[in-house]
Amino acid sequence: MKKVQLISLPKIEDARGNLTFLQSSDQVPFEIKRVFWTYDVPGGQIRGGHAYRTNEEVIIALSGSFDIVVEDESGLKTYTMNRSYIGLCVPALTWRHLENFSTNSIALTLASTVYDADDYVRNVQEFNELKNEG
Repeated sequence: MKKVQLISLPKIEDARGNLTFLQSSDQVPFEIKRVFWTYDVPGGQIRGGHAYRTNEEVIIALSGSFDIVVEDESGLKTYTMNRSYIGLCVPALTWRHLENFSTNSIALTLASTVYDADDYVRNVQEFNELKNEG
């Protein structure tokens, strides 16, 4: 089973400003099928609160900061995302939510599948059953 892990993306530093890039299979462990971003999250709000059956993600803080709380076979862990050259790989069957969004933060998500409402696991009991089957 794949594990949640931080990945470093290339960071080209320059006096005029830094640049980070993605080249699909070079930095991301899956073919990117969907890209979306979360922004303008009001203070105190939580996004996510689900798992996926098959979808994998890499989540990057393009601007500002936020926390990603994940639950997998090893329990709960919080990752503070505040660098645009660090991504968090979140495999399928990992419960997650995003919280503590700073003002003007942007969470960029790279996904391994196109949107499919049936891939979402939104019930914790169902998630635990699926997790125990694996």
